Amino acid sequence: MFQKIVLLILLVVIGVVFYFSWLPDPSLRTESYLPRWLLNWSNHYYNLRTAVPFLAVGFLLEAYVQQKSPNETNQSKNLNFIQNIGIAAIIVCIAEGGQFIVQKRNPDIMDVVYGIIGSIAGGLFYNLFKKFKKCETDINLPS
Repeated sequence: MFQKIVLLILLVVIGVVFYFSWLPDPSLRTESYLPRWLLNWSNHYYNLRTAVPFLAVGFLLEAYVQQKSPNETNQSKNLNFIQNIGIAAIIVCIAEGGQFIVQKRNPDIMDVVYGIIGSIAGGLFYNLFKKFKKCETDINLPS
């Protein structure tokens, strides 16, 4: 059940990435539901705003894969991590490629780079979180 919830959240996050990537106005001024401080931040840190949702993509990809097969060796976990980076790269390339057909939008190679970096950071954060959780469990085990 947990795996299905993670997959659903991952698909929602990917949908949000595509939605914001394919808006006609890159400044997001037409999105009246977003707080003003967030709009100002996203317009000031234009490329960095691409990395933020990909933190979630990387985190969720790692969570999905590791829940799918929790008893893997380190080598296969590293292979899965590289595969997840590839999946995130494909997602960000599709998001940026879609901007070729949206008026007033121009794809940016730095958005691809920031998206991949964000995904790597999200995956690393998940693995760090798992290590801390394992250490906490090991510490609390009775002798």
